[in-house]
Amino acid sequence: MNILRKIIRLIPLVLVILFALWAWEKFRTFKNPFLEAEPEVSHNVVLEKITSMGKLELVKYNFRDVVESSIKKQVLPDAKALLIVTGEATGCIDLTKIRLGDISEEDSILVVHLPDPEICSFKIDHSKSRVYNTEYAFLDEAQLIDEAFKKAEIQVQQSALSIGILEQTKVSAEQILKPFLEEVSKKKVVLKFQMKDTKRELK
Repeated sequence: MNILRKIIRLIPLVLVILFALWAWEKFRTFKNPFLEAEPEVSHNVVLEKITSMGKLELVKYNFRDVVESSIKKQVLPDAKALLIVTGEATGCIDLTKIRLGDISEEDSILVVHLPDPEICSFKIDHSKSRVYNTEYAFLDEAQLIDEAFKKAEIQVQQSALSIGILEQTKVSAEQILKPFLEEVSKKKVVLKFQMKDTKRELK
């Protein structure tokens, strides 16, 4: 009976100890709701945000050119057409090509390897282009004008490349895409362009 009484007396003490242990565990893992939580970066979330933007158009160049087209004749004078052509070329980055392996962290810095910039479109604006003059065209006028427009369209692409539309697209990516990614990830972001890119200094 004495042993049973001692055990019964110890029960409240054991309960108090167990409650104290439970309360300590709860207190130890308690998170203050008024403290600002540290941001957690999920590469999957960042990837989804990037690829949802699709082909990101970053630069648009407008061109105005004078194009001459001619057809050589053996007997008659050569047929000629002179056109004043307006066109445009757009530089973009195809963000749908980015994969999870292209996003990594280096010393709390988010590194994103982007596809190389490309000319996603180049075209002639026929509504702003016009035939300036034709000579000895006769029945060849339609062919002359069609060839002139084709030549002008190729020239728009070549001119855009020669004046650095791809490099300007990279610069625009730094100005437009980088702040967006830093807002999403809450980290400093470094953009790199595949294997051709050189290491960039953080600003």
